[in-house]
Amino acid sequence: MRVLYITAELYPWVKSGGLGDVAAALPPALIDEGIDVRLLLPGFAGFLDAFPGITDIARLATPFAGERVRVGLARLPGTERLAYLVDHPVFYDRPGSPYASPDGSDWPDNHRRFGLFGWIAAELARGADPSWRPDILHGHPAEGRIPTLFTVHNLAYRGPFPVAVFPELALPSEFFSIDGVEFFGMVSFIKAGLFYSDRLTTVSPSYAREIQTPAFGWGLDGLLRARAGVLTGILNGVDTRVWDPRHDAVLPRPYEAETAVAGKEAAKAVLQRRLGLEPIEAAPLFGGVSRLTPQKGLDLVLGVLPDLVAGGGQLALLGAGDGDLEHAFTAAAERHRGRVGVTIGYDESLAHLIYAGSDVVLVPSRFEPCGLTQLYALRYGALPLVRRVGGLADTVVDASATNLADGVATGFAFDDDHPSALMSALGRAGALFREWEIWQRMVRRAMTRDFGWAAAARQYAAVYRSLRPDLMR
Repeated sequence: MRVLYITAELYPWVKSGGLGDVAAALPPALIDEGIDVRLLLPGFAGFLDAFPGITDIARLATPFAGERVRVGLARLPGTERLAYLVDHPVFYDRPGSPYASPDGSDWPDNHRRFGLFGWIAAELARGADPSWRPDILHGHPAEGRIPTLFTVHNLAYRGPFPVAVFPELALPSEFFSIDGVEFFGMVSFIKAGLFYSDRLTTVSPSYAREIQTPAFGWGLDGLLRARAGVLTGILNGVDTRVWDPRHDAVLPRPYEAETAVAGKEAAKAVLQRRLGLEPIEAAPLFGGVSRLTPQKGLDLVLGVLPDLVAGGGQLALLGAGDGDLEHAFTAAAERHRGRVGVTIGYDESLAHLIYAGSDVVLVPSRFEPCGLTQLYALRYGALPLVRRVGGLADTVVDASATNLADGVATGFAFDDDHPSALMSALGRAGALFREWEIWQRMVRRAMTRDFGWAAAARQYAAVYRSLRPDLMR
């Protein structure tokens, strides 16, 4: 079975969030399931500069450019995996993120940039590469005459455009309707993916249920309820080639579940020095690696920070995003020197160190489709403290009295979107941190939970085979 996996991001070359991590880890796991997977990527400089030996596959006429658009094929460095690239520098060779200029504003022609990207996916589905034609398009999103699967990573990012851009997409006029790409008088790419794709998946079972409700559906809950029969929630996984404390070169002392005490103590000491925190081994160290956005609930952390510090805790935070939140956390680090360390931006090595050196990792999200942060935390023996939503609810077992007695607790969870609820969970974590034997049992249990990609790949393969039963092995 041949699957064209369509993504705008791929770690480590182009990444703005978890999509890049998933695109790096899921296709190899699918290959292990016997699926022939190739990627389709935009021709961002981060890809073109890193991928050697790009060969021409086709030069295609499209409605988005006067000249023909080059489609190349390359091997991902260090692997045998193949990726097509849409090499159109006018659209993709730009500074900033994949979607926005350096000042953070969306590129005004994003509808054309990603319209072309989807168009090329459809051309490949129609046989633009005579030597390899996909049986299924797995997009984020994609649409074509062969069976299509659309995976929702975060419904909050809906990609709406003014109605005036519709003629530029070269689509039939009847597509602009409630049974098409129209969404409250605008053009929505994600609405198109949800409406036209044969199967839908999202990145956790709980999120699949949540997005069918007005509270989490962003106006698309009615469509999602109507299509509930083809919607499946499949948990993301951890790429253990990248996230494994046993073989992590960033750590001062690699460790596994049975040697976590010594390994985490060494990482904690290095982390405290790096962020200017007081070298207090007995202080519970709360970590955070996050985009600083309202979704992630970091304003709740600001609301409880004085109490966290007064209770003897420390905070190590790495993140970037909302300017007000960046300023507020920077100011908090100044007020609480030695207790709060903040790095604005993203640093992959520091992220690894925070997961290893923290006792607890904070993920107080208002909504969370899956979340990779808590999965990395579990892997590194940092107990996640989460709001009970989406994938957080599916992956973290709260340290309630019953769960502790049953030996299944792996973290802490709270429900209400309010600082007092977060503070209550922090209090429970702080009290349990002083119960050394119980705490270490939870750490060992957390580290032995299996959230690798193999299980997810088997579920995606089952969805593919439901779309093409004629190709079932």
